[in-house]
Amino acid sequence: MSTADAVPSEVSTEAVDTALTVLVEQVGADVVGEHLGTEPEGDGVVTHRFGCRQAGYRGWVWAVVTVDPGEGLPVTVDEVVMLPGDEAIVAPTWVPYRERIKPGDLSPGDLLPADEDDPRLVPTWLEGDRPDPVARAVVEEIGLGRSRVLSIEGRDAAAERWYAGDQGPESPLAQSAPGRCVGCGFLVRLTGPLSTMFGVCANEYANDDARVVSLDHGCGAHSEAQLRRKQLPPPLPDHVLDTIGRDDLETF
Repeated sequence: MSTADAVPSEVSTEAVDTALTVLVEQVGADVVGEHLGTEPEGDGVVTHRFGCRQAGYRGWVWAVVTVDPGEGLPVTVDEVVMLPGDEAIVAPTWVPYRERIKPGDLSPGDLLPADEDDPRLVPTWLEGDRPDPVARAVVEEIGLGRSRVLSIEGRDAAAERWYAGDQGPESPLAQSAPGRCVGCGFLVRLTGPLSTMFGVCANEYANDDARVVSLDHGCGAHSEAQLRRKQLPPPLPDHVLDTIGRDDLETF
């Protein structure tokens, strides 16, 4: 039965004294404030709320759940807990470490192992099976190479992330570039399926040096970039042959 449909008994609703007595026995009278009200939880079940004076818990309340067993039996206390109120200071919702970490957060010595069932990876030695520790050791011992590689899902996620990032075609740098990376002599192509969309910049003077760039990315350090006429330095004047000698000067 939902809280809205619950019908608290008159005995349970009025059992403030019973709830207060048990609460004081549990936590002490110095941390218990005034009665703040009741909330029906179910047939014969009511939660009594009391103010909390515990140091460091401003805005919290004591919640005492009472139960009316009926048939003339006395009201009993089922539970005593402290709950945050509307003005309580509570810790933010916990987020797992793997979801909190951002690119660039890892420091020397930090480890971020991939899960055994990471969807971005698939085994290379036997499709469809996950290598157990013994099988992994055999793979490394006989030199079969990596035991896992990018899955299609992992590859697509990387491609979407790179293409939408600063090294993609929509960045301001690419929008004002004189040419695209696909036609740049400093581009080093990737191999495999990602080679159709990406390469690595090898121009030490470019902003994206040593970074993966999309083929339709670009920058001002393109190998075929040319200065416009108005950007060229002004031409030097023609040489003038001086035919005036010393004797000619003395005649003036």
